[in-house]
Amino acid sequence: MTEEFTHVDAEGDAQMVDVGGKADSERRAVARGEIRLSSATLDAIADDDIGKGDVLTTARIGAIQAVKRTWETIPMCHQIPITNVEVDFELGEGVVECTVAVETVGKTGCEMEALEGVTTGLNVVWDMVKASEKDDDGGYPTAAIEDVRVVEKTKSVRRE
Repeated sequence: MTEEFTHVDAEGDAQMVDVGGKADSERRAVARGEIRLSSATLDAIADDDIGKGDVLTTARIGAIQAVKRTWETIPMCHQIPITNVEVDFELGEGVVECTVAVETVGKTGCEMEALEGVTTGLNVVWDMVKASEKDDDGGYPTAAIEDVRVVEKTKSVRRE
């Protein structure tokens, strides 16, 4: 393999990429994922009948917090100025789908922030409903976080 790795220096040591010389640009990334749940749990979420509280509001707050703190959990990820975060949850056939859109103006993208938002949002859903998902043997027969991915990434030169 002859490609240069951006996060590895000449000695093979991990390094943070220097973005100092790059021009600022407007950037947007959207990530999506889902958690598969039983129909009874989905009904309870829709009816706001989960004992721990409002599942989707709590998950939305968790997703936003995760976006803002991504640089603290992903090694060598730059701390970037977040200009906007949109978090959307949809109840579907057997799933809760989470979509997180992140916008920034800066020297590097925000796809990691969008992915962190989705995974944390779905983890919060899981935490809020896990008691509802146990079967008679104490297992979780249907619950699964799946298909987390970046679905959009854009960059446009900033004109002043």
